[in-house]
Amino acid sequence: MSGEGQAGAPLTVAVLAGGRSSEHEISLSSGASVRDGLLARGHEVLWVEIGRDGAWRHEQRELSVTPGGGLLAADVAFPVLHGPYGEDGTIQGMLETLDVAYVGAGVAASALCMDKVLFKDLMAAAGVPQVDYAGVRRERFRREPGQVRAELARLALPVFVKPAHLGSSVGIAKVAAEIELDEALTRAFEHDELAIVEATAGGQEVECGVLGTLAGERADGRGAAIASVPGEIVLAGEWYDYAAKYAPGGMELVVPARISASAAAGVRELALKAFLDTGCEGLARVDFFVEGDSVLLNELNTMPGFTPTSVYGRLLGASGVDYGELVERLCLLARERWLAQRSYRH
Repeated sequence: MSGEGQAGAPLTVAVLAGGRSSEHEISLSSGASVRDGLLARGHEVLWVEIGRDGAWRHEQRELSVTPGGGLLAADVAFPVLHGPYGEDGTIQGMLETLDVAYVGAGVAASALCMDKVLFKDLMAAAGVPQVDYAGVRRERFRREPGQVRAELARLALPVFVKPAHLGSSVGIAKVAAEIELDEALTRAFEHDELAIVEATAGGQEVECGVLGTLAGERADGRGAAIASVPGEIVLAGEWYDYAAKYAPGGMELVVPARISASAAAGVRELALKAFLDTGCEGLARVDFFVEGDSVLLNELNTMPGFTPTSVYGRLLGASGVDYGELVERLCLLARERWLAQRSYRH
């Protein structure tokens, strides 16, 4: 190991990017930004690219790994992976098996938050106000289409239909007329056997970044995580689709969000609650709809985009944590968690 996980000590970080999901290219862009941020802080970076075929490659050669053998002798892995086979607990389980520290949520929290229906069910049980929704399974819609349509009618049009386990607005359709519903569900089922149908929420789209705290900070009285200044998403188009998220000019981030002090406090409080209740660690971006003082939770992303235009880094930057410090702190948090877990008796 090249570092012991203390602030200021150089670390060797394996940055994992790419992956098997439709968000492969976004992950490569995010990973490159993380790599550059770590290099600027004086850390060594080992680039591990995961192909669409699922193979891991380092320096253009396929990697062979051994359970318990770590990953390229790195101090920490930074899986900058979005969507299935990266953000859903699968890679996290692999890194646990390798016995390497890694950035972000663990296996259970990653899987939970990647399932939009399960996440919303948990938030409902916790009493968190959120957008109304319903889950639809492909097989049930095939067998009972009429009953499913009748049950979805309570959400009222327009609704948004999404694959339950994808991010970056992939496979999403806005349904404004009943005749469009079947086609939207069929398209969602091309990506996932479970779809989520969400009611339309009014007000502003607001996002909040959450960052875990280091042990020394918690010893000084800080909580387990901090919430950023909320930011407001101002769209060039009608809704927050893939182009709005990643194309230049698709959206504008206004920081701080133009909401009341009471609503801003509510956003930060609910962001921390969602982060802690789901067992997340390291980082998350939590999305809301805000209308007046009313705050509705929308979703939580355990590995938000890290591209130059991505919201998470900009929110933390506006809250006093610049990009280089952010990616470094995430690696230090990962090391702390790994060292703590090794002290437990199993």
